[in-house]
Amino acid sequence: MRRIVADSSDRVAWLRARSRGITATDVARLATPRSIQAAADEKLHGTTFGGNPFTDHGRAREPVIAEWVLGQHGILSSSALFHAEHESRHLATPDGYVVRSSGSLELCEIKTTSKPWRNIPRSYLRQVWWQQYVLGADRTLVVWEQHEDFVPVSNEPLCRWVERDEDQIAILVNLANALIDELHRRTR
Repeated sequence: MRRIVADSSDRVAWLRARSRGITATDVARLATPRSIQAAADEKLHGTTFGGNPFTDHGRAREPVIAEWVLGQHGILSSSALFHAEHESRHLATPDGYVVRSSGSLELCEIKTTSKPWRNIPRSYLRQVWWQQYVLGADRTLVVWEQHEDFVPVSNEPLCRWVERDEDQIAILVNLANALIDELHRRTR
């Protein structure tokens, strides 16, 4: 709890705090030197994207799906933005978390999709591994609800556990630090 930076219930403070660091959303797009340049551009100049019907649907459905997650898996929803233990610019807002009686930390990430998934998309896995790194979690329950024309196709969402992957986390930390270096270089 001592690493909470902001809460999305105060949207202005949450967005301000996110703009000062590297979030799971940022890391999800980092894969190449070119993507680092594009992310730096967006961090410095902002974006024109303010949402669309798909993001609106996801925001509306997230609390409903979170209730299912709580009932089925005992994971509480969260809107807190955390920073990593050793780097305050590494940030993440998991959709939920729980500390089990064994002491292990488990996270939850909720998604909505208009397409069926055979596997969790790579960009979402990068978000999950980043969140695990930032919070020190052992694993994450990825929960997704497919919809057709914004109507859920099933009574219950689908879910899959994703285990912590230190190799992937190391890659993401290096990419995030490269983005921090690029931002520093551009603002000197």
